[in-house]
Amino acid sequence: MADIQSPLPGTFYHQATPEEPPYKAKGDAVAEGDVIGLIEVMKTFIEVKAEAAGTFDAYVADNASAVTAGAVLATLVD
Repeated sequence: MADIQSPLPGTFYHQATPEEPPYKAKGDAVAEGDVIGLIEVMKTFIEVKAEAAGTFDAYVADNASAVTAGAVLATLVD
């Protein structure tokens, strides 16, 4: 199992806009560099990318929740 952590503090989003589906769902294949969410900092959105490949397990952080740097956002399984 691998954790995807927040690179910086901000607000974490599972999808690009409220109308779109989440970037990943349980069971989705994840390649290194895939975008799994966004962090908003001062009206700027930064993509959160997977640093390892695997199968998406779940989001740990709630959508639109405040997160700190290093917080676990999502988990992958091998």
